Amino acid sequence: MDKLRYSRVLIKLSGEALAGDQQFGIEPRAISKFCREIADVSATGLQVALVIGGGNIFRGMSASAKGMDRSSADYMGMLATVMNAMAVQDALEKIGCDTRVMSAIPMQAVAEPYIRRRAVRHLEKGRVVICAAGTGNPFFTTDTAAALRAMELKAEAIIKATKVDGVYDKDPVKHSDAVKYDSVTYLETLEKRLGVMDSTAISLAMDNELPIIVFNLFEEGNIERVVKGEKLGTIVQGE
Repeated sequence: MDKLRYSRVLIKLSGEALAGDQQFGIEPRAISKFCREIADVSATGLQVALVIGGGNIFRGMSASAKGMDRSSADYMGMLATVMNAMAVQDALEKIGCDTRVMSAIPMQAVAEPYIRRRAVRHLEKGRVVICAAGTGNPFFTTDTAAALRAMELKAEAIIKATKVDGVYDKDPVKHSDAVKYDSVTYLETLEKRLGVMDSTAISLAMDNELPIIVFNLFEEGNIERVVKGEKLGTIVQGE
């Protein structure tokens, strides 16, 4: 533990990370790669909670824009995150990492109900806690769920694992002159609409002085580097 910068973190994974090179669905080989890294850092004594999006299966906001009732669409998106959580649990347990899926929507056949004290106890016992079904309420994204769970579980940082190596002033895929930030404040993130997380999540993190670290998930060893305190990607924090 003395080599780690943090003792407890929450990792926010996008649903797209589970799809790998596919446009849709779950790619077991893509999952197993980053699950190995999560298992390795958990084995060092780091307490790890996960929040996973559902965009690889269903996007509530997109469906709402096409005419579906927003509440119904968001609940369907929450169910997609439960499917992703079960896939990640399977991958982690196959390599010997003890996990618990905890759902904000009760479904005892496949997951425990999310109870904060129970989740904390699982973390203290060295289990990776996978928080599924977002906040359990429509109109809130999994970004907001990640910020909320991080604060409830007293995580020391939100680690947002993405396909890019940090936060840029504009989309680096579309603009070759995009400039990467090593550090950016919460207010700058909101004012410049940098798209790190949604505004509700950023506001929650800002109010509770919870740092957000954005880095490339797909470069091997990055998760370990981040939790050891190496300067990697972009950190979103206060002044």
